[in-house]
Amino acid sequence: MSGAVRVSGENEPKSAGRLLSVLLLLQSRGRMPARGIADELGVSVRTAYRDLARLQAAGVPVYAEPGRGGGYQLLDGYRTRLTGMSQGEARALFFAGLPGPAADLGLAAEVTAARLKLLAALPAELREEAARTAAVFHVDAPAWYREPEQTPNLPLFVDAVLTRRAVDVLYRRWRAPQEVRRRLRPYGLVLKSGIWYLVAAAESRIGTYRVTQVLDAILGDERFDRPQDFDLGSYWTSYLDDFQTRRYTGSATIRISPRGRRRLPDNLPPEVVRAVESTATAVGDDGWVEAVIPTESTEHACGELLRLGTDVEVVAPTELRQAMAATVGVLARAYGLH
Repeated sequence: MSGAVRVSGENEPKSAGRLLSVLLLLQSRGRMPARGIADELGVSVRTAYRDLARLQAAGVPVYAEPGRGGGYQLLDGYRTRLTGMSQGEARALFFAGLPGPAADLGLAAEVTAARLKLLAALPAELREEAARTAAVFHVDAPAWYREPEQTPNLPLFVDAVLTRRAVDVLYRRWRAPQEVRRRLRPYGLVLKSGIWYLVAAAESRIGTYRVTQVLDAILGDERFDRPQDFDLGSYWTSYLDDFQTRRYTGSATIRISPRGRRRLPDNLPPEVVRAVESTATAVGDDGWVEAVIPTESTEHACGELLRLGTDVEVVAPTELRQAMAATVGVLARAYGLH
């Protein structure tokens, strides 16, 4: 038995979409308690009860099984034909396994609806396999020791990227003048270690903009065509390579203990760790080694190497060695040791 749902009364698209989600949940999962439906769709239990009642009033054969382990389910054999995806749900399908990024992009509801429609269209054995797979994989994009960034302008950039409309922004950058106005033509969005970046053309140059540094954004009427030969993945790889080249402008020679080498991956960037491993030479029989590492600046290198405490010694250059000694001296005086 199959059927199409007609609902009268509350006609808002959001409500109708939620009713369909309830129906598809019951179709793909079987019996579910109202609490389970509410948790899955991010609504109150009262709303779930109301939606179930509206489905029954619309002629959908939903019945309740009382008692322990009971819940709501569809009459055996009933299947809805309303499994077609909306445009928003099709967009969201790419993020079906990434609930955090989907929520950032304003696509959380669409991801849930798209996933339910896919599950409802699968045979029972494939639904079970999909459920087993979903139960053993989870993606958590943000890096350790960092709060998730607030990105209120992100949904606007999603719209701009997909509709190819220009955006006027007020952007805060690191060099003076810090706040600048730009008209951007967005080519794509990239999520890197929990941080969203917008890749966009400004005048004739393609640049990368951290979304949280956008202080204000207005979606404009100007339409643009993205270059046919532009590939977002290739651009990002090239951008990262260029960033690393510009990032490290100097080098330092250090001596590091065995314990310091073990602590390296948790305290310094992977480029520094690789440099130590590839250039290390023994300087005694106690396990200490000498290595050459890349550096950004004297101040930055001093701060990073101090994380290793007494497990590292700077040999060269002189200015970095002096900066380390001066910082240690200030710390000693602060603790009353001199």
